Amino acid sequence: MRKGFTRRPQLDAPGTRGKNYITPSGLQRLKDELQFLLTRERPAVTEVVAWAAGNGDRSENADYQYGKRRLRQIDGRIRFLTKRIDAAEVVDPEARRTGQAAARAFFGATVRYSNSAGEERMVSIVGTDEVDLNRCHVSWVSPLGRALMKSAAGDNVVLQAPGGTEELTVLEVRYERIEVEPFREPPGSEASGKKGGPRR
Repeated sequence: MRKGFTRRPQLDAPGTRGKNYITPSGLQRLKDELQFLLTRERPAVTEVVAWAAGNGDRSENADYQYGKRRLRQIDGRIRFLTKRIDAAEVVDPEARRTGQAAARAFFGATVRYSNSAGEERMVSIVGTDEVDLNRCHVSWVSPLGRALMKSAAGDNVVLQAPGGTEELTVLEVRYERIEVEPFREPPGSEASGKKGGPRR
């Protein structure tokens, strides 16, 4: 094969190597999802696959084919969650801080800032597994998270965004509890329809 046709494997995205900084409620959500997959969803899908396998020709059996594909997805997600939990470095935003650590924005900080148009916004700096733009939770490795890191009230920082650069003024840095959306059983999961047994 010519060298021009080979491609180097992509490295992990920033922040996915090494430590996985996360808040206590973010870690709990990952653990709850892993528990659901291991104890409810995977066993329910396995039961459907076993039932479908007993119905004859597997090559034309949609329940069997779908079930096997779903098991591969579940197993991949279990591996991902296990790695993220094992690498978790829990940082509690409510933990007592003194000196520079209390006045400057680090992981777990809630920062109020204004943009060049004078519009005020507030964001909480969280882990890559906790990003929720509806709740204004941004990753510490995102452009905004990186721009705000180590800033204090009164500082001007430069946001290097894909659309260009923007100057932001930090108005307030504080540390408080960050509520992460808890894990909820997804609608349509095999475990939620389990009461009636395998689909037939």
